[in-house]
Amino acid sequence: MSNVNLDIAGRKFAIACAEGEEAHIAMLGRTIDAKLQDMPQIAGQSEARALLFAALLLADENHELKQGSGMPATANAKVADGLEELAERLEGLASRLESAG
Repeated sequence: MSNVNLDIAGRKFAIACAEGEEAHIAMLGRTIDAKLQDMPQIAGQSEARALLFAALLLADENHELKQGSGMPATANAKVADGLEELAERLEGLASRLESAG
């Protein structure tokens, strides 16, 4: 097991991952942070709510990919699966943050 430190919306998160997945998880964290930065209207929201919004946006992108993007089916499915996994992780994190707060 390995750990990756993510900086999302100005907050640090330590995430456990399998060896060799560190760069991928860091990239996913930057994607989440970019989604949040693209939504200045959520600045006053709780961390859990902000992460939930980011998860919803990513899930929506995942849904659109599944509807067909012109990509080969295998590439489309791979991207969609990755986004779905990310959305599930974000939802779990948002739930833990709400429980802790």
